[in-house]
Amino acid sequence: MTQHVSPVLFAPSATEILERGQWLVRPALRDATSRLHPDVARMAEFTLGWCDADGTPRHDNAAKGVRPALAVLCAEAVGGPAEAAVAGAAAVELVHTFSLVHDDIMDGDERRRHRDTVWKSFGVGPAVLAGDALFALAVGALAETAPQVRPAAVRALSHALVDLVNGQAEDISFERRPWSGLGAVTVDEYSAMAGCKTGALLGCAAGLGALLGGAPADVVNALTRMGRHLGLAFQAVDDLLGIWGDPAVTGKPVFSDLRRGKKTLPVIAALSAGPAVRAELLDLLDPRRSGTGSSESGFRRAAALIDEAGGRSFTTDLAERQLDLALRIIDEAAVDREAVAGLTVLCDLVANRTR
Repeated sequence: MTQHVSPVLFAPSATEILERGQWLVRPALRDATSRLHPDVARMAEFTLGWCDADGTPRHDNAAKGVRPALAVLCAEAVGGPAEAAVAGAAAVELVHTFSLVHDDIMDGDERRRHRDTVWKSFGVGPAVLAGDALFALAVGALAETAPQVRPAAVRALSHALVDLVNGQAEDISFERRPWSGLGAVTVDEYSAMAGCKTGALLGCAAGLGALLGGAPADVVNALTRMGRHLGLAFQAVDDLLGIWGDPAVTGKPVFSDLRRGKKTLPVIAALSAGPAVRAELLDLLDPRRSGTGSSESGFRRAAALIDEAGGRSFTTDLAERQLDLALRIIDEAAVDREAVAGLTVLCDLVANRTR
């Protein structure tokens, strides 16, 4: 991937960047959850990784914290203080967490980050309530921002939420569409869905950071686009991990997306291969075609075919292109070189993460 940023004397590690973002934003999140009913607060804190289901505190938070770090760094990149972005970073993290709670319910996922999901631990009804509470707290966080930026901040979050919902709805609709032929999901359709479902919130984090850091509208818009490019890269890597990720690291079963029959980017790209590969892959992806059930050997063979047909390399290349676009915008829009270095490290983390 092409490097566009100027060299700097200090380049923090990815761990330092994420921990700093969490350290800055955690008090605001703690203050927000303290306003909830104790039962709902415990579910919220469980979701945020702060405690076990029985309320026992945890000190090994598995949350990545990419979005808060992105907001903080974008505020600094435009010349503002890190603290200016805290409300925006908290709002985006609360929305992201709310979306995970509801996603797990919709997908029926029982495990996340090596633990039972919220609905599995507390029940579907309470989990829906916890998700709603996190969403309400996100709006409340932005209500505390300065009057001159508050309307723009709330609009940005609202637009991101609409995109997120539309992207999720589109992703669900893909499940009803055929694997091949007329009506099959295309790469362009999948990319548009990912741009909404994943890109919108990362774009919102970057844009809110810039807005709260005092940047003019054109710079806010540029860094919002940067975050959306980063989101497309993030989703592409997520799709790779959904097939080839290490279960001990991801906390999900091996070949998890194949088990769920998800139409992810590597699969969609591989299905454009030659007829022989496509026919065998379709039999493995849709057992109804061959009259056989799914099996471990079938998932393993499907993953190998997707790799051989170029689905894995196509997805890797797309991630690298999107990261390259994000880095170009950072270099053009940012004025603080140390923040640029931090954003570059964060982009590299997205490209090379293992969970």
